[in-house]
Amino acid sequence: MRFMKIMFVVAVCVVGLSVLASAGQNQFGVADTRQIRFDNPIWVGDTLLPSGDYKVLHTMQGDTHIMVFEQKSGNKPVEVRVKCTLSPLQAKAARTETAYILNDKNERVLQALTFRGDNATHQF
Repeated sequence: MRFMKIMFVVAVCVVGLSVLASAGQNQFGVADTRQIRFDNPIWVGDTLLPSGDYKVLHTMQGDTHIMVFEQKSGNKPVEVRVKCTLSPLQAKAARTETAYILNDKNERVLQALTFRGDNATHQF
């Protein structure tokens, strides 16, 4: 009876670890869900996002990679969808990085996002 209990615990642990492993990166080497904070307003696609915390989802529409930026706080929830291209990295990213340019109005325009632990950069 003790052997059966031990086998049950081992089986539960194996299933749990399998679920955790599959919840990490997808087939493209990036996580499906991330969090990011923009300290300043930033253009993402053709939308100016206010500063704040965002949940970022990497999804697919057919063969097209889509990044969804969601901000739930405040009076008016924000959700923006923008196409992205994945550029493979040589190794997993050591830190999260945001690359942007300044437009003629001195506003930030998002060019790329790299999330710590991912194997690719999202380019916009």
